[in-house]
Formats: sequence, C-alpha cells, structure tokens
Amino acid sequence: MASLETAAEHERILREIESTDTNCIGPTLRSVYDGQEHGLFMEKLDARIRNHDREIEKMCNHHFQGFVDSITELLKVRGEAQKLKVSQVTETNGHLQENGKEVKELRQCRVQQRNIATTIDKLTHCLPGNTQTLSLTALFQMLCLCRYYPALRTLEQLEQTCLPKAGQYRFCSIMAENIPKLRIQIRDTAMSQLRDFLESIRKHSDKIGQTAMKQVHKHPETLWAEKVQLTCSHSQEMTDLLNVDLVDFSPVYRCLHIYTVLGLRDVFENYYRKQRRKQARLVLQPHSNMHETLEGYRRYFNQIVGFFVVEDHVLHTTQGLVNRAYVEELWELALSKIVAALRTHSSYCDDPDLVLDLKNLIVLFADTLQGYGFPVSQLFDMLLEMREQYGEILLKRWNVIDQDNYSPIPVSTEEEYRQYTSQCPFQDPELEKLPFPKKLPFSEFVPKVYCQLKEFIYACLKYSEDLHLSSTEVDDMIRKSTNLLLTRTLSHCLQYAIKKKNVGLAELVQVIINTTHLEQSCHFLEEFISNITNVPPDTVNATKLYGTSTFKDARHAAEAEIYTSLNAKIDQFLQLADYDWMAAVPGGENLAASDYLIDLIAFLKSTFSVFTNLPGKVAQTACMSSCKHISTSLMQLLLDPEVRQISMGALHQLDTDVKECESFARAGPVAGFQGDTLLLAFSDLRQLLDLFTQWDWSTYLADYGKPTCKYLRVNPHTALALLEKMKETSRKNNVFAQFRKTDRDRQKLIDTIIKQLRNLIAQHHT
Repeated sequence: MASLETAAEHERILREIESTDTNCIGPTLRSVYDGQEHGLFMEKLDARIRNHDREIEKMCNHHFQGFVDSITELLKVRGEAQKLKVSQVTETNGHLQENGKEVKELRQCRVQQRNIATTIDKLTHCLPGNTQTLSLTALFQMLCLCRYYPALRTLEQLEQTCLPKAGQYRFCSIMAENIPKLRIQIRDTAMSQLRDFLESIRKHSDKIGQTAMKQVHKHPETLWAEKVQLTCSHSQEMTDLLNVDLVDFSPVYRCLHIYTVLGLRDVFENYYRKQRRKQARLVLQPHSNMHETLEGYRRYFNQIVGFFVVEDHVLHTTQGLVNRAYVEELWELALSKIVAALRTHSSYCDDPDLVLDLKNLIVLFADTLQGYGFPVSQLFDMLLEMREQYGEILLKRWNVIDQDNYSPIPVSTEEEYRQYTSQCPFQDPELEKLPFPKKLPFSEFVPKVYCQLKEFIYACLKYSEDLHLSSTEVDDMIRKSTNLLLTRTLSHCLQYAIKKKNVGLAELVQVIINTTHLEQSCHFLEEFISNITNVPPDTVNATKLYGTSTFKDARHAAEAEIYTSLNAKIDQFLQLADYDWMAAVPGGENLAASDYLIDLIAFLKSTFSVFTNLPGKVAQTACMSSCKHISTSLMQLLLDPEVRQISMGALHQLDTDVKECESFARAGPVAGFQGDTLLLAFSDLRQLLDLFTQWDWSTYLADYGKPTCKYLRVNPHTALALLEKMKETSRKNNVFAQFRKTDRDRQKLIDTIIKQLRNLIAQHHT
C-alpha cells in the first residue's frame, strides 16, 4: 500500500511540474525531498523526460519537410522584394513624400498644440512652486537693499501662504528651516543699525542743540507762537537737519517695525529707553571746568537741547516708542540735575559779565525747551536766585571812594561845565553867573557815584530782561538791589572814608558837601528808575529808595567826625598849655595870651574859613562845639586833681586866655550866629573867673539860686574845689607872713567863704 501511495504521489508531482510555471515548483520539489523516496522519484522523472524527448523527436521528424519548403519559398520572396524596393517602392515613396509635406506641417502644429496644452496643465500644477521661487528672489533683493520690514512681510507670506500650497517638497522644508534664521539675521542687523544710530545722535547732540537754540535766538516769536505744535512743525530746517544732515531716524523706525512684526515691541521699547537714559546721564554730567568759560556752559546746554529735541522728534514720529509720560519723567530728572549743576558752577563765578552772559544763555536754553513743550519754571526760579548772586558780584566790584581827591572840581570852559552837570543833576544859578574858571562845590566823587549808580541800575535792568517778569516786578527788583547798594556797599564805603586814619578836616568837609548833593539827587534816581521800568514812582506798595537816608546818615557821621577831629586837634594844642599855677599876681602891665592859645585860635580861623561851602548849621555846630570843647578843657585844667595849688596870678593868666577866646567868638568865625550866641560857650568859665578875679563872693552867696544871679553858671562845688586850691596856695606862701594882719584876714576870709559854700551845698543837697 505504501509503495502504491508513493507512486501515485510521484505521479501527481510530475503532472504538477509539467503544468506549473517554473517559478512556482520550489514547494513541489521541497515535498519530494522531505520524503524518503526521492531516489525513486528521480527515476520516474528521468523516464518521463525520455518519453517527452521521444515525442518531440517524432513531432520534429513529422514537420521537417514543411520547414524546408517554407525556407525555400522565403528565399524566393526576398529576391522579389528586393526588386520591388529598388523600382516601385522607391518611386512610390518619393510621390508620398512630395504629397505628404502639408500633412507633415499639420502634424507638427498639432504636436505643438498638444505640447502647449500639456505644458500649461503641468505649469498649473507647478504654480505654487514658481511663486515661491519668485518670492525668495525678491526676499534676497530686499535684504541687499536693507528693506527689512518688507523682507519680514515676504517671509511671513512664504511661511503662511506659499509653502503650505507647494506641498511636501524637500526645498520647502529647507526654506521653512531657514525662515527663523533669516528673521534673527534681520533682527540683529536692525539692532546693529540702531546702535549705530544711538552712537550717532550722541555725537551730534551738540550740533542739533546748537541749531535749535540758534533758531530760537533768531526767531523767538515763532517758537513761542508754535510751542505746543509738533516738533516737525517748528522749523523745516530743523526737520531737514535731523533727517538728513546729522541724524537719519530710519534705523529707529525700521527697528521698531521689525520688532513689532516679530512680536518683540516691548523688548525694543525697553531697550531703547534704557539706552537713552544712559545717554541722558552722560549728557547731564557737566565738565568740572564748565564754570570757567561761557563756551563750557554752551556745550552743556547744546547737548541737553539736542538730546530732548531728538526725544521730542521720536515722540511725535513714532507710535508709542516713547510716550509723553516717559519724556516728562526724563525731563524732570534732567531738570533737577541741570539746576543743581548750574547752582554749583555759577557759585564759582565772580565776573558780572560772565554771569549776565550765562543768564542770557539759560534764558535761550529755557525758551528753546519750552518751545518743545517742556516746563522750565524751575530754570526761571533759579535765574531769580542767580540775580541775587549777580547783585552781590556787582556790589563787591563797586568802589569809587579811593579814587576821589576830595577837592572841588575846577572847570575852565563851558563845555567842561556842561559835561559835569550832564553826568549828575546840578543847578546853581549863582555859580552859573560866575566867570570861568570856577569850581563846582562837589568833588569827582559825586558824578562818579551818580553815573555808577545809573550803570548799576542798567545792569540790574539788563539782567531782568527776558525773565518774563512784569514791569512792577522788574521795578521792585531794581529798587531792592539799588537799596542794597546804597545801604550796604555805598554806606560802607562812605563810613570807611570818614573813619579811616589820617583823614583831614578838609576831606570830611568835602564828604559832607558831596553827600548833600547826592542826597538832593536821589529823587532824580527815582525818576530814572521809573522811566526805564515804566512804573510810576507813586505806585502803591512801590519800594522807595533809601538813598536819602543813606547819604543823610553818612553826612551826619562826617559831621560827627568833624566835631571829633576838631576836638582832637584842639586837645593837641591844649597839651602844649604850660600854666604856672603858682604865678604871682601881675603888676600894672597887661598880660598876653598864651602862645598855644594864639596858635589854636589861628588854626580855628583857617579851619572855619574852609567851612564856607558847608551847610550853615554844620559850620555853626562845629564852631560852637569847638568853643565849648575849649571852655570845657580849660575848666578841666583848673579842676585837675593833680593841680593842688592855684594862685591868683594863674587865674589872671587863664582869664586873659579866655578873653582871647571870647574875642575870637565875638569876631564871628562862622556866619549865622545871632548876637553873642557863640560867647555862651565860655559863659561858665567866664563867670567862674570873674567871681575869683573880682572876689565878689558876697554877691554870689547872696544871689545864689535866683534867676537873676550874676554868677548863675558857677557851680558851688566847682567854686569850692578851686577855692580850696587857692587856700592851700595861700597857706604855703604865707608860712612866714602869718603874723601879718592882712594875710591873716585873707586866710580867715577864705575859710569863711569855704564854710559858707559848704553850708550852701548842704542846704541845696537836702
């Protein structure tokens, strides 16, 4: 059974091999080799092959003769065909070619039409790729031309529109990968250009500010009228300067647009503001030697103005890169630093011209920035503070006293006379009638002081210009500054001139004359100030000049100094007095006045002759004071405690000197005294000497205390002191003559009078 099954299986496999494609016999053969009878299978396979070979051989033998016949016929046909080709086919082909030219051309047109249609169809499918290629070309052209904002827009179009339509091609993925890199490249390039821009405006801030301030200086009214408009409307020249000549703002706009497109606007705004704040701190830091020259201040102001002009331009030409709050905050910071720097550096200045130029420069600086909408009230407040400093500098430099010669001004011609009278207000009809040459009563001091007072007032007025003050405020400021000059500086100069050592009476007299004329000219100064300020002098609450009181005080001080100097000079003469207090009573000859007194009287006469130009009361007071001082000094000589003994002869000599003084007083050394008014200065001494020389004690004692008393001015204490000195003298002189009755009686009389005087003093004391 097994062998039959094996034979049947082999038969099936052989049939399958015969009927199956050779590519699929692998599994069939594997089944043979998996079994154990592959040898038997090979035998059957060989037998089957031999059978087929026999069948093939039979078939070939059966058809061989027909094959030979067919070959023979083909050889005959080839010969006939060759003949046909040479003759008829070639001729026919020529006719066909000639007749088919038009058909050929038509065929070519049809082919071209078909190709065009095919091409159009293919291009329609490839159109997204072509647009992408064109966009990429335009992108690189924009990058070369630094048109970064359109380049970013193109990248955005490629990324969002073109690449998705193009499909999943490799070049599309490469382009998608490069787009972020291109964005970063554009951003970095724009930021680099922005840094260059920031460096450029830092370098050109000085020039920008200088141009802006020049425009305000040339056309201040235009800027004031348009101070609230945009920066570009201030001046076309400034706009051109900012955009072309010095600063190109396109990097700012470009960078702003690029960062906006990239969604990084906040980053850009913070960076820009941070960098500008750093530049602001550098600009606001003044040079250490800025105060030395005006040019240093000018450079400082130019840089600040340039900085804020640029910020104002950016504010009005960009949308939100900087806002008004940011600019105002930056200006407040800058303003505080500017004011502090100016206060510090201006305090070093001691040149009034430089302070005035600085004030004008600050005003121009403030007006320029105010024209761009920045508040500058603090700058004008600081200018008012500087006004006080300016006044102090003017006061320190004001001095005319040391240049005076203290002599009346001689004039030889009418021209000279008019020249001096035009410098200061002076009118004297009597003097004008006198012929030339003649002398003005005052010295060079008066016109110099008056002219310098006017110059000082002009200087104060010049400082107050352009400070936006009202006429009343300017008038008040000038008057207060002038009062400081009068009450402090000029008063100090006058006091110094009066109190300085070795000042002579002639100089003091001239000071009095000068101050009198200046006092009279004060109302002219009032009118002068009113004229230049257009403020009437009688305005309510208007400050009055203290010139009248200043010159009056100086005159009084000079008068007092004259009195003091006269008395000091009189004391010098009195120190030469050498009285013989023990002198005997002279005989019949007349006594002569003492030499020192004669010299003193001569000095007083020459001195009072200079007083003719003084006000009458001053000369009279000086004369009266001198006479009183002489009388008081002679009285003190009598009552000097060191003089313990006085003889009647000494009293007669003193009486002679007093008569000389009375003769001087009676002669009227100074005009204006009524009657014997000047003699009253010697009345105390005269009555005392008359009492002793006439020995009229009975009258004195009897009438003492009565208004009609002959010796009303004799004080009992003074009489007692002098009498005791005479008693002591009498006692010593009569030591050896005490037994003479007359001497004893005189001594007793003196003792009696002394006793009565003491009782009189005691009665009136109680």
